[in-house]
Amino acid sequence: MNGQMELRLAAVGASSADVEEKFIRGSGPGGQKINKTSSTVWLRHHPTGIEVRIQAERSQAANRELAWAELAAKLEARARNAVLAAEQAREAERRRTRQKSHGQKVKMIEAKKHRAKHKARRGRVSGEW
Repeated sequence: MNGQMELRLAAVGASSADVEEKFIRGSGPGGQKINKTSSTVWLRHHPTGIEVRIQAERSQAANRELAWAELAAKLEARARNAVLAAEQAREAERRRTRQKSHGQKVKMIEAKKHRAKHKARRGRVSGEW
């Protein structure tokens, strides 16, 4: 893994020590070659449980680079989503607790007056059946 990948992982608060890396035999077309070589790379980030399995190339080194890049991308996306969710929650709380505008207050009072008038027209319900 190169230095740039270490920087990407550090930016999202992860390290290569948190990642389990295995080289396994591939599957699919390729015959005897695919059955004999362990060119598929499998990565698992233990704290988050994110798994990546790459078998795109014939070379183990190329698959390893691709797998680390995909893992970093998934961790970055997860971090972005967490920040976005926190921002949305903050914005929802702000909208919920902000002061009502003058127009909203006027509409609310009018609605209450209308409802009171509507209920007053009904009259009282007699207690005897």
